[in-house]
Amino acid sequence: MQDLLKEIRACDVCREHLPLGPRPIIEAVKDSKIILISQAPGRVVHESGIAWKDQSGKKLREWLDVDDETFYDPANFAILPMGFCYPGKAKTGDLPPRKECAPLWHHQVFEKLENVKLKILIGSYASSYYLPKSKHKNLTEKVSNFDDFLPEFLPLPHPSPVNRFWRIKNPWFEEKMIPEVQQLVRKIL
Repeated sequence: MQDLLKEIRACDVCREHLPLGPRPIIEAVKDSKIILISQAPGRVVHESGIAWKDQSGKKLREWLDVDDETFYDPANFAILPMGFCYPGKAKTGDLPPRKECAPLWHHQVFEKLENVKLKILIGSYASSYYLPKSKHKNLTEKVSNFDDFLPEFLPLPHPSPVNRFWRIKNPWFEEKMIPEVQQLVRKIL
């Protein structure tokens, strides 16, 4: 696994498309229990090199009800974005993750993982990629029907501050679903 991570961290396949250059962000060990499949690192994470070390990560850890020590233990959580590098800025939020990463690397990472109990799909890019034949047409429907995808997958919205309006429009998510998510995570860990 460490050789594969070293290879991924040295990847520069899409260098010409990355405004800040490549800096692949990934964490995993062969015994990782929960895989966090998200969209791509933001600028703050690109600069620090530490996954989820931003406001989105703070909200995600709150949703999962885990402290930093638990979250950053790769035996608990592997971090496997759809795009490993910061893709650049869009009008609202960041550009979509680069399309090269997931098909190039995800299957190789999954082949090395031996103890996966749950894959958390964070945001629409991950859900669309891993649940392409879902009868639920959008992320809100997938999240509200999360039981349909268990025990393998758990779709979640992205915890970005940009998504605060989605959370306001969908109060059931934090009121009813998050306690169930926390219980599931506690049971796995």
